[in-house]
Amino acid sequence: MKPVLFVTNHAPAFRIPAFKALHERENVVFALIGGDVRHGGGGTRSELPFPAVFPEERTVARMAASGRYRAVVAGLSGKVALPAAYAGARAGRVPFVLWATIWRHPRTPAHTLSYIPLRHIYRHADAIATYGPHVSAYVNTKHPHGEVFAAPQSVDVEFWTAKAQPERHGAFQILYAGRLEREKGVDVLARAWDGHGTLVLAGEGPLEVPGALRRGKCEAADLRNLYAGSDVVVVPSVPTRDFLEPWGLVVNEAFHQGVPVIATDAVGAAAGGLVRHERTGLVVPAGDAEALRGALRRLQDDPALRAQLGAAGRDAAAEYTPAAWAEGMSQALISAEKAC
Repeated sequence: MKPVLFVTNHAPAFRIPAFKALHERENVVFALIGGDVRHGGGGTRSELPFPAVFPEERTVARMAASGRYRAVVAGLSGKVALPAAYAGARAGRVPFVLWATIWRHPRTPAHTLSYIPLRHIYRHADAIATYGPHVSAYVNTKHPHGEVFAAPQSVDVEFWTAKAQPERHGAFQILYAGRLEREKGVDVLARAWDGHGTLVLAGEGPLEVPGALRRGKCEAADLRNLYAGSDVVVVPSVPTRDFLEPWGLVVNEAFHQGVPVIATDAVGAAAGGLVRHERTGLVVPAGDAEALRGALRRLQDDPALRAQLGAAGRDAAAEYTPAAWAEGMSQALISAEKAC
């Protein structure tokens, strides 16, 4: 059976188990085009448990049309890789699957120019796989011809559920893990936190939260220890012209350690159903510092609620596995192949 060509930018550590699971199901060659990374970490390991090539973006169309692959999957990465993969698949008369990751198109001049060609791909892809139901809902507004499937976002479940050595710095510990930038809601967190409890910042960036313990960028094992030592993880992202949190993998990581999460409604993991208000976490309006302060105080004052939400979050995250992601992608491939 011919392999599938999967065009994306990198194979970061959190994607390795999912990409491996998909390769084992579908015989996939990953074309890793590199480039800038904004969301979810980057980098590609030198040794990968699946076939990988590292082409220039301009060669992707030729690869997709070469006849060596039975189908082509491409995400939104790169400058020309997606349209090149789509054009190549059409020229080679092979099924094309779009991996859709956004739930609102960025509103910058450069992104405005890309909207019409991307809308064409939404409408004419043979199938579409998405980050979750929030992205599927957005994609469906583009009137796609192909079926739409959710491939749930996952992390390395075995690693993040492993027993940790809790790192604790206060009686009530609040953890923020991520880039210290405006789009991640750090300035909102600074206004919301009133000094009650200990706020730990695990990440790098230009913004500060006065009085918080700045832990800096952490290795995965150290971050796991911080989750284990924290009472709540906060994900205060806000929408900007060119950013709307696609998912927020820190939610999965925290839930795997049984830690409740407060997220804004601008976080994909909340819009996509993993963080459910008063069921697996608390959801507050993006940019509302008062609401975020109230949610923090509520969890500080109610240990029973923290335990309840943490347990429910752990159970919910158990369904967000690399195998579930691979299943969603496989279903999209099957549908695309039938459509052709």
